[in-house]
Amino acid sequence: MSYSVHPSAIVDDGAQIGEGSRIWHFVHVCGKARIGKNVSLGQNVFVGNKVTIGDNCKIQNNVSVYDNVTLEEGVFCGPSMVFTNVYNPRSLIERKNEYRDTLVKKGVTLGANSTIVCGVTIGEFAFIGAGAVINRDVAPYALMVGVPARQIGWMSEYGEQIPLPISGSGTYTCPHDGSLYTLSGNTITKA
Repeated sequence: MSYSVHPSAIVDDGAQIGEGSRIWHFVHVCGKARIGKNVSLGQNVFVGNKVTIGDNCKIQNNVSVYDNVTLEEGVFCGPSMVFTNVYNPRSLIERKNEYRDTLVKKGVTLGANSTIVCGVTIGEFAFIGAGAVINRDVAPYALMVGVPARQIGWMSEYGEQIPLPISGSGTYTCPHDGSLYTLSGNTITKA
């Protein structure tokens, strides 16, 4: 086995798990899940059947990654953050055929106790603050906070706030890696 699994964890037959991944205490990985290389699944994590987790993701304690969620490379899921897959659930009504896809793109940070309402796409390197509720698509590099979440700025790939307005124009050079970020309208691009 090219990955490690704590004895208390359950990994169902058929699950695809990449080299160097670490599965900690009381985790349950369903049999059709696909997990990349060097992924860390913290204590009490659940991974559903129709889930794809990219390389180098870190999923902290008490996170359930439900069906129809895709995490691209390098996504950080903070402790106890929440994914959903049914928009309007009722216990007495079966809605498994109404699951909505959720896509979390490369490098995104999902803060502790944040909630991601199903059916959204979160753009590359966006940063979702602790406790925020995301109920609509998020632009790449956007810094989102609140309930419901609103954009209050931009974040660099290094994980620090970019000192540019939410909309307008301007440039910023990251002092850590020299990357150039350009704001045009309400979109940030990295050169």
